[in-house]
Amino acid sequence: MTMHLYFARRFFVYFLGLTAVFFVLLVLFDLMEQLRRFSVQELGIVRILQMLVLNVPKELYQIFPLIMILSSLVLFLNLARSSELVVARASGRSGLLILLAPVGVALGIGLFGVTTMNPIVAATTKQYDQLAYFYRKGASRAISIGSTGLWLRQGGDDGQTVIYAHGSNHDASVLVDVDFVTYREGSSPSQRIRAAQAELRPGEWHLTDAKIWPLDRGINSEAQSETRAEMTISTTLTSDQIRDSFGKPRTVSVWELPQLIGQLEDAGFSARRHQMWLQLELSQPVFLVAMVLVAAAFTMGHTRMGRTGLMSLAATLSGFGLYYIRNFARILGENGQIPIELAAWAPPLASVLLALGLVLHMEDG
Repeated sequence: MTMHLYFARRFFVYFLGLTAVFFVLLVLFDLMEQLRRFSVQELGIVRILQMLVLNVPKELYQIFPLIMILSSLVLFLNLARSSELVVARASGRSGLLILLAPVGVALGIGLFGVTTMNPIVAATTKQYDQLAYFYRKGASRAISIGSTGLWLRQGGDDGQTVIYAHGSNHDASVLVDVDFVTYREGSSPSQRIRAAQAELRPGEWHLTDAKIWPLDRGINSEAQSETRAEMTISTTLTSDQIRDSFGKPRTVSVWELPQLIGQLEDAGFSARRHQMWLQLELSQPVFLVAMVLVAAAFTMGHTRMGRTGLMSLAATLSGFGLYYIRNFARILGENGQIPIELAAWAPPLASVLLALGLVLHMEDG
């Protein structure tokens, strides 16, 4: 038990040290990025630093797998060089028993990240996106999702337009049973348009089976109404902006994602991206354990002249490869080409089994 606690403590110390190093690097790089994106003369250094504080947690949370595999490499290389692994094996402990401590720490860090870090990162990322949009556009985005449909707002040279839709296709590029209410600069409505379908094209909405009611005072709107088989309305919105208005998956806490997924599905919108993100977050602890096992598979052996650097490089490249496969599976899951659960859980589980196979091969030949 004492040896396990010793290995766990050393591994956790290495993880904290590398996290601090990457945090400092991310602060420096992100400061340059914020200075490039926003003008110090317009916002001031205090607001720039505020944007920096809000954005760094997201960047740090994204590289947790990299920090995990590097911490594992540092641990096992130091244990091998000091012959502590040899002593542990000589005391009757197998390689798998030695791995229990770092695997347990990795699992604990993963669970802490999902349950505690994720809500914090979601909140800071959401606030950062809102402030960044406000500083660039000078206005905030309005969005409301309910069981009856979607409300959103767009701005233009002719004033503001409120859009209400009962549903959409999977990527939010086509709205179904949609109403457009245009407001003048004085906040009074000027016209209402109802269409069976509105397709978002570059710079415009293309409406099908539309009916237009003028809303000027002193006129009979129904008598002055007209119908059109097709018409267009200019817009600055894009499909990505509309989907992001639903709430970027990374800006929603894992505790709130199930409720948002239900709201999107009740309103007739696709929640596949959010379902995929939820499963990815739930599988994050398993993926961090896989990073530890991958590092152990390459570096738990005896140090040999000229092979330590090569094995460390192989472990790091394997970790990057598994991370790439996981992201590729995420894209396939979001596009509906493979089931969401398979896309989220297959890469980390396969990584764990592959790494365990390598460890057993090294231990028992």
